[in-house]
Amino acid sequence: MQGVLKKMQVRLDSPVQYEFIVGEQRLALNTLIGKPFKFSYTGNISCVNCSRSIKKSFNQGYCYPCFISLAECDMCIMKPETCHYAAGTCRDSAWGEEFCLKPHTVYLANSSGIKVGITRQTQIPTRWIDQGAIQALPIFRVQSRYISGLIEVAIANHVSDKTSWQQMLKNHVQPIDLAEKRDLLIKLCEPELNEIVQRFGLSAITFLPEEPIVGIQFPVDHYPVKIKSLNLDKDPEVQGILHGIKGQYLLLDTGVINIRKYTGYEVKVSI
Repeated sequence: MQGVLKKMQVRLDSPVQYEFIVGEQRLALNTLIGKPFKFSYTGNISCVNCSRSIKKSFNQGYCYPCFISLAECDMCIMKPETCHYAAGTCRDSAWGEEFCLKPHTVYLANSSGIKVGITRQTQIPTRWIDQGAIQALPIFRVQSRYISGLIEVAIANHVSDKTSWQQMLKNHVQPIDLAEKRDLLIKLCEPELNEIVQRFGLSAITFLPEEPIVGIQFPVDHYPVKIKSLNLDKDPEVQGILHGIKGQYLLLDTGVINIRKYTGYEVKVSI
C-alpha cells in the first residue's frame, strides 16, 4: 500500500474496530495486533484541503495559505466560546452555518481522568474514541457550537477540558461514576447555566439526565510503561510489533505514534 495518510477510521464495538487509511485503501488493523507492522514516509506531503505539494504541514495536514484562510483552521475551533460567527468575523460564514450552527453535545469523558468536552452530534462516538476515553456521558444538547463552548468554559472551572495523552496511553485511568459527577457539576455551575439559558432561551439547551454512560474498550494487548513518541519528520521509518491502538495512536514495542498528526504525509505500508 502507498498513498496519503489519513486519520484512522473507527467503529464502536467491543473492542473498537480500526482501519488504517492510505489514499483510498483501507487496512483492518485489529487483526494485526501482536504482529509486525511497518510503514515509511516517502518525504512527500499534500495539503488535505487543496492537495498542493508542501514541505511542512500546519494544523494536522494543511498548507500555510489554507491554514491562515480557512474557517476550520481558526482559533475558535479550539476555543468555541470565542466563536467568530457569533462575533460577525467568521472567515467563511457558509462554513460556519454548516458546521457551527448545528446541534452540539456537551459531554463528560474519562480518558486520563474526568474531562469536559463538546462535539457535533454527528461525531458521537467518534470524538470519544479519538480522545482515548474509556467512558463518556452526554450531559447537554445545545443549538450551536458557541453555546456549547460557553457551557464547557463554565464546567472547566471545576474539571479539566484536556486529556493527558501520556497518561491515556499508559492506561493510568480508573472507572468514574460520570452520572454522579454530572449532577455535582451542574449544581456547581448553576449560576452560569442560568445566565446562558436567560441569554439564549430554554429551547437552546436541553439537559440529558437519562443518557447512559458509554463504555469503550480499545484493542490493546500491552500498554507501554514508558512513552517514546515516534516522529516521521526525524525518522521516516516506523516499524515494530503492534501492541494496540488507542485514540489515534498506534502502540508499538518501539514507541507510539499519533497517526492524525501526520495526515497528508505519503507513506508506504508493509505487512
